[in-house]
Amino acid sequence: MNIRKGDTVLVLAGKDRGKRGVVERVERTKRGLGIVVPGLNMAKRHQRPRSRTQQAGILDLPVPLHLSNVQVVCPRCDRPTRVSHQLLEGGSKRVRVCKHCGEQMEVGQ
Repeated sequence: MNIRKGDTVLVLAGKDRGKRGVVERVERTKRGLGIVVPGLNMAKRHQRPRSRTQQAGILDLPVPLHLSNVQVVCPRCDRPTRVSHQLLEGGSKRVRVCKHCGEQMEVGQ
């Protein structure tokens, strides 16, 4: 998969076009895979009180963005980029590589 939790992404389409954020989670939706970025693509939800302790009100919740509407930002060159995959020497592990600078873009590094 090209986008993972912890990646920085740039929104390409929609009301938040041009904004950057960090992926909180990747989830399956009815339209395919979507990613949730806190603070982007917010929707209002009118909530009833479910118990005596929970208060009613209007909540702002992040809604998943479709993968086609975002692009990964390379942590090395800080540019939005496409992602390629390469095998490490020995063929033991497949890593994601930036198409611009050619550097690995693994989250844990």
